[in-house]
Amino acid sequence: MKLTFGDKMLQVWIYSFLTLLAFVTFYPFWNAGVISLNDGKDTMLGGITFWPREFTLENYKIVLQDERILNGFVISVSRTIIGTFLSIFATSLLAYGMTKRELMGRKYYMIMCVFTMYFSGGLIPTYLLIRELGLMDTFWVMILPGLVSVWNMIIFRTFFAGLPAGLEESAKMDGCGPWKTFFFIVLPLSGPVIATLSLFTAVAHWNEWFIPSIYINNENLLPVQTILRNTLNANIMTEQMSKLDPQAAARMAGASNVTTKSLSMATMMVATLPIIMVYPFLQRFFVKGVLVGSLKE
Repeated sequence: MKLTFGDKMLQVWIYSFLTLLAFVTFYPFWNAGVISLNDGKDTMLGGITFWPREFTLENYKIVLQDERILNGFVISVSRTIIGTFLSIFATSLLAYGMTKRELMGRKYYMIMCVFTMYFSGGLIPTYLLIRELGLMDTFWVMILPGLVSVWNMIIFRTFFAGLPAGLEESAKMDGCGPWKTFFFIVLPLSGPVIATLSLFTAVAHWNEWFIPSIYINNENLLPVQTILRNTLNANIMTEQMSKLDPQAAARMAGASNVTTKSLSMATMMVATLPIIMVYPFLQRFFVKGVLVGSLKE
């Protein structure tokens, strides 16, 4: 099909717009990486855009030698792995049960689940509940309160409902009970939706910093994202103090080649890159997992 001049101009405009959008989206991340690889004192002079002006790995050396960040990294990895596994298991199990028409009160349970998507008890009642359950200052406070995702449950339920009914009937004839059917028939056929929702759940666990900042006072249990947030807040306070006392800021800058900003950028890169590296391995499941699971009836 031969394109007209108008079609060609439209394509040029579309590709130009998408290129600009991609640049605007990616540049902040790129600039943060550049700053993390640049000398801290030199960064304070400004003008760091696409490439490091004075390349150094000192920022990463300090970050990786910081026991708080290394411990926070371990907590984040443990939370992401354990939280994702338990959440996908509990959510898929609930969704499988909700597909059974013989389940008494199935519509009532569904209404209760959907209600929680739009209304919550609020921060204060939730805090009191967490405290009464004895989850304060524990690792499990980052996992158990959000163990089941209603949105993921709906996607799982729709996907399970779209599976051929003859599979379960054949499994029953072969002597499989509900548990064997779920583990050996349903779950193996749900690879795409499990992979997609696992990635979404893992990203949510990895990026979440608010719950630890509210319910955890023990620094040894803080994930790296909460530590990063505290570091960024310290960076903001340092910048504000430098405006009030420029001479003190200059003395602090002269004492070291790193600054709070350069360390913040290095910490952010350390906290962000691991979860980004997971995407390429699960990208091919997105369309098949989410669209089929959410649209197929």
